[in-house]
Amino acid sequence: MPAAPKIPRTVSDLLILPLQLPLQPSSQSLATHYLYIRPDAPPLPTPDTPRSLFLSNVPADATDDGVRKLFRDLSGAVVDSVAFSSGPADENVLASLGLAADEAAESGAVLGKRKRGEGEQLRAAERAMRLPRAWDGALRRSGSAAVVCFVDAAARKRAWRACREAVREGRSVEWSGGGLRLGEERYWVHHALRFPPRARLQESVNAYLGAFAALEDARAKRLARQRSVPDEDGFVMVTRGGRTGPARLEEAQAAQERLKEREKKRITGDFYRFQTREERKKRENDLKRKFEGDRRRVEEMRQRKGKIRPEK
Repeated sequence: MPAAPKIPRTVSDLLILPLQLPLQPSSQSLATHYLYIRPDAPPLPTPDTPRSLFLSNVPADATDDGVRKLFRDLSGAVVDSVAFSSGPADENVLASLGLAADEAAESGAVLGKRKRGEGEQLRAAERAMRLPRAWDGALRRSGSAAVVCFVDAAARKRAWRACREAVREGRSVEWSGGGLRLGEERYWVHHALRFPPRARLQESVNAYLGAFAALEDARAKRLARQRSVPDEDGFVMVTRGGRTGPARLEEAQAAQERLKEREKKRITGDFYRFQTREERKKRENDLKRKFEGDRRRVEEMRQRKGKIRPEK
């Protein structure tokens, strides 16, 4: 029987740490997962870099608690934070309503946000609209990475030393997992979660439709305000079915500014009726003077026509 291939201790600058995965009911033997570790060295270091370790190929069921327990059992080091490179994306329910960026303040008013605690109220509204999960937690993508930040540089050094000792001794470190169900049990739970209680579904649908109706009403009011803005000439066109006006808020604001500027010039120039009459008479006199001047020049040209001018 051929001997099992020897697993290298390092690859490039990464330390290969074997993890012994928990025994699953559907499996007859223990499985080994290989975790790659090195001190964190990003292209742009941060103040947390000296107390951080970089992990690659983290287990699929890795969570913050699972990583904290791994290093606590291995070296007693306390982990401050864990940042995974991939994971389940948060469902943005407001984005599914078609909410644009310039409607953020408007949506906050619709959903009942206030100056104090506005973030928590918005999150509560999103949670009410979100449908129940169909999986018992989300698994990490294959080959995911993470940056583990310890409480201080001494804790990072202690954890790194314990990992190197385990690799040098050739022993596997037990991985307790992140508390997620795996294997056949995971799919049985998924089958049960696919059919949530009817009351929970009705609550989510009611919250979603209520938010949608409120946003549509707010959009209609804003559009009505835009359509009531006069055009460049100061008129508001009325057609069957409602008023027509600028389709965008920027155009409406520009038209409003032009109207204000025109009104300002009108007030400063010809506010009184006698000023308007005088201005009109002045323009008429100017036109008459120009006309008389042009008529004299035409007469002079007619008189000079056919006459020979002697050369000097």
